[in-house]
Amino acid sequence: MALQSKMTVYVAIAGVLALMGGIVYYASLDNAQLEQADIELVSVELRDVNTLKNQAKYDVTFLVTNPSEKTFTVSQIGYQLYGDGALLGSGQYSTTDIALPGRAVFYPGAQVPLKSTFVFSMSEENAEIYDSMINNEITNFSSDGSITTETSWSIVEKEFRSELK
Repeated sequence: MALQSKMTVYVAIAGVLALMGGIVYYASLDNAQLEQADIELVSVELRDVNTLKNQAKYDVTFLVTNPSEKTFTVSQIGYQLYGDGALLGSGQYSTTDIALPGRAVFYPGAQVPLKSTFVFSMSEENAEIYDSMINNEITNFSSDGSITTETSWSIVEKEFRSELK
């Protein structure tokens, strides 16, 4: 009797391990499709200038496209913003504190604009660039960073570089 109960335990453990392996395999099938996500910088617009704090707030908009057959969400976009080749600073779009069902959904073929607030603070080193920024004299914006796409089974982080056209 003891041998039969040990065999039952072994079969149950093997079954659980096979199930876990199947889940991992199924989740890995999503990764190739999630890596197809395309991101493009589409606008950098001045929203507000605070002369007391010497800060300017910009709306930075990225257009994310899903060319794959897999529906996903975007949890995070971390980026460096450049103006006329000079590094302006870092920014981030994040929905990591929002549950997966509450985020923007990227169905196959969908294009969704995602907007981030970028705060540019004046310092002694960047006073000239700051003045150019608030006077709308910067003509060429670009960004690089990473985008994190998710399904209920997978998370993929992809590097990107985009120039405003």
